Amino acid sequence: MNGLAAGPLWPLLVYTALVVGVVLAIIAVSYLLGERHRERGTDTPYESGMLPTGPAHGRYPVEFYLVAVFFVIFDLETVFLFAWAIALRQVGWAGYAEALVFMVVLGAALVYLWRVG
Repeated sequence: MNGLAAGPLWPLLVYTALVVGVVLAIIAVSYLLGERHRERGTDTPYESGMLPTGPAHGRYPVEFYLVAVFFVIFDLETVFLFAWAIALRQVGWAGYAEALVFMVVLGAALVYLWRVG
């Protein structure tokens, strides 16, 4: 077998055909039953019951992106440390030393970022 699972392929084909059929049916019913009107306010953005008062494309300061990137970096730190904590008995003292070095480097990065502002 060329890496393929053994068994008939027809159930997968039937399931795919049914999914495509249901999607097409939903789109057709939506098209047939949907409202068709074109008014002045149809294409304007509407959020929380308030009409827009300014442009939709606002600028964010660079600091916003820096905070977002640092959050992602330090959030990934928790994923690595969680995996390390689960495998603590298997990795032994060598794993503990590696995790300690990892946390020291991240702590140094945090101190650096804090001082830079």
